[in-house]
Amino acid sequence: MTDTLLALSTARCRIAPLHADDAAALAAITDASVTDQVDFLPAPFTAADARALIAGSGGDDVFHAVRDRREGRLQGVIGVHRRDARAIEVGYWFAAAARGQGLATEAIDAVVREIAASRPGAAIIAECHPDNERSRALLRRIGFLATGQTGRRPGRRVMKWRAGPGIDVC
Repeated sequence: MTDTLLALSTARCRIAPLHADDAAALAAITDASVTDQVDFLPAPFTAADARALIAGSGGDDVFHAVRDRREGRLQGVIGVHRRDARAIEVGYWFAAAARGQGLATEAIDAVVREIAASRPGAAIIAECHPDNERSRALLRRIGFLATGQTGRRPGRRVMKWRAGPGIDVC
């Protein structure tokens, strides 16, 4: 999968592919708190960087905008990445002002469940730095478990999604 998620909505947000006119808003929400965590993003992240990321979205790497339903403002980004024939990785970042409100949990859970429904049997993974407790907690809330595997990105550990309750053995 990395088909675009055309009209995915939740109670509080709309999720759709980023578009060229999102570049300024994307640059605005991608501050140092994001670039310090996401190794492939340059720091500082400029409007030109945002335009390049949006232009390169597609195929095996699709970046989706998460917008609040009320005002349509860009609140975050969810990337869906094909890793091989059976593995799909989900990554994300959210504006500082959107954190701590459950919006990321709601949006990422919706994307993961859509992937699971459209690609039965696919492994859905996320890479997370062990020190990023907020992100690890979010992933655990929606059903990801630690695998003990080292991620592709520096310092990251792989977590794998499975529907239903489980035991996290970090």
